[in-house]
Amino acid sequence: MTSMTAKGEKTTAAVPARHARRTAKRAILGRLSWGLADQAASSLSNFVVGIYVARSLGLTAFGVFSLAWVTYGVVLSVSRGLATDPLVVRFSGVPDWSWRRAVARSSGTALGVGGAIGAACVVLGLALGGRVGPAFACLGFMLPGLLLQDAWRYAFFAAGTGRRAFVNDIVWGIALIPAMVVAARVGSVAAFVLAWGASAAVAAAYGCVQSGIRPRMTGAHEWLREHRDLGYRYLVENVGVSGAGQLRAYGLGAIVGVSAVGVVRGAELLLGPFMAVLMGLSLVTVAEAARVLRRAPHHLGVFCLVLGGVQAVAALLWGAALLLMPDRLGEFVLGDVWSSASTLIAPVTLGVAGAGLGTGAAAGLRALAAARRSLRCQMFASAFYVGGGLGGAAVAGTVGSAWGVAASTVCGSAVWWLQLRSALREHHRTPIREARTP
Repeated sequence: MTSMTAKGEKTTAAVPARHARRTAKRAILGRLSWGLADQAASSLSNFVVGIYVARSLGLTAFGVFSLAWVTYGVVLSVSRGLATDPLVVRFSGVPDWSWRRAVARSSGTALGVGGAIGAACVVLGLALGGRVGPAFACLGFMLPGLLLQDAWRYAFFAAGTGRRAFVNDIVWGIALIPAMVVAARVGSVAAFVLAWGASAAVAAAYGCVQSGIRPRMTGAHEWLREHRDLGYRYLVENVGVSGAGQLRAYGLGAIVGVSAVGVVRGAELLLGPFMAVLMGLSLVTVAEAARVLRRAPHHLGVFCLVLGGVQAVAALLWGAALLLMPDRLGEFVLGDVWSSASTLIAPVTLGVAGAGLGTGAAAGLRALAAARRSLRCQMFASAFYVGGGLGGAAVAGTVGSAWGVAASTVCGSAVWWLQLRSALREHHRTPIREARTP
């Protein structure tokens, strides 16, 4: 009788535990679903902007717009490294009061980065003149709004409210429609840059309404000081990613010509959904990896492997579909850019698949706060990316550059996974401290 009672009590106790596990899994799937929805909205707007500009301006002007786009990517990496990456690592799933205080300072830091670098871009653009100068000057004016909009997305995912990030991106997409129509009537690269940035500023302002938080630029210094152990390493790491892309774009333009930059950008647009997911991956995955680490650290490696594997397979399937796409449909999408961009589908697909696999490991290293290891990986991967892209361009032009980048990306992914394996072993021997929640 006693054993039956004990068994019954054990069975009864196991029911709430199973229910809690199912509830936790549903919560994770819900947050990831909103992350996928947000990335779908972001990738769709980026894809539409790229296609619209390519069809409206032609190959050479589209190359100039692509240079401004790549430069924005570098500045965005600076903002994320200093402002929002530490926010996601240390303030995911914390009490609301702690999150709100952190977001006010983090978003203020992003706004300050946009103002400082934006002023430098305006001066540089006015000095350059020609075709490129006006685009860079307009980008400088738009950077504060662009970076603040991105900061709200990170903040919402850190709080586990991805629905708000999705709505914010939808607002940006809606504001883009009339802005792009006006830019098309003007017919210049500068007009498209202004339209793109102004619509982002609308979404950034709406983010203040959604969160009820006003960015505190006066708290930027405090934020940078408190999180300098992560922020400056993530800054170097992120700039290594986007800076490598910028060096490759500038180098390709110098070796082959500005039109080659437009060709590469056109091929990347065809992989747009996955490129956007990779660029904004930490919106969802780092926050979720941090939660997995807190609740079930032994599951982190599997989580990262599934994450990277799914992205790699999805990219390969999308690339295979693009290879089967009729030329007529490709010309309808990209116009004159299609004939050159279509020859790069295979290497660009392989590169995106390799990067997708590597980002799974990168999310794990971020969650572990292994900033030194992730920085080491990124420096290695960036050096290979630039070397492969420019070396291939020197040997075989635009196609050679694409294959060089693909090979270097796959090699870089292997390095990320080796470092994650070592970091997980260290963590199991000596668990890391919990994230700080001042």
